[in-house]
Order: sequence, then structure tokens, then C-alpha cells
Amino acid sequence: MDIQQLYEFCLSKKGVTEHFPFDEDTLVFKVAGKMFCLASLKDWENGNPTVNLKCDPDYAIELREKYESVTPGYHSNKKHWNTVFVNKEIDDKKIIHFINHSYELIVAGLPKKQREEFKNEN
Repeated sequence: MDIQQLYEFCLSKKGVTEHFPFDEDTLVFKVAGKMFCLASLKDWENGNPTVNLKCDPDYAIELREKYESVTPGYHSNKKHWNTVFVNKEIDDKKIIHFINHSYELIVAGLPKKQREEFKNEN
């Protein structure tokens, strides 16, 4: 996966917007104003691509135990966020699964009326 593929995939999801709220380096994808994916553009350019993704706490622990490429979220709440090293031991299909999981966690936490809007159009 390259940064363009990550960018296009995240923006293809319903209601997703892109932001640079912290600095000019950290690309943040949000759904309904809430972050679900962060990436350092410099890290991708330097050949060390990573993404920070929201994750169910129990699943986060399971993934960290299973994959060396999944670590507690860098500069994030380590209970709810993982940093995933892209293009290492985890294939693109699994990275897509992790991104979808992060997105779905955010949508699931929205108020019912807003959540229903996402269900009706998927």
C-alpha cells in the first residue's frame, strides 16, 4: 500500500474528511468530525509508513500480541489506538480491515440518528 492508496481508500468511505489539525505532516482522516486514521507524510516519504488507527481495546491487545508490526498508538491513547507499520508482515487486505474497524468504531459511537444515516447509505 502506498500513501495515495491509503488516501483514496479513506476518502472513499462515507462522510470522511481530511485534515492537518496538528501540523503540516500529520494527515488525519475523520468521520463525523472524529479521527479514525492518522499518518505522518514524512514517515511515508522516508520509507517507514505507519498509520494510527482506533481499535477495540481487547482486539488491540490481540493484534499487538500477534503482529510485531502493530504497537500501542504513537502519541495516542494506547488503550484505544494502535500504530500499524505498513508494508511489513501485514498484507494490504488486513490493513484495509484495520482501517474499516477503526471507521466502524467511530460510526458505532455516534448518536443513533446520525448512525442510522451511515447505515442507510452503505
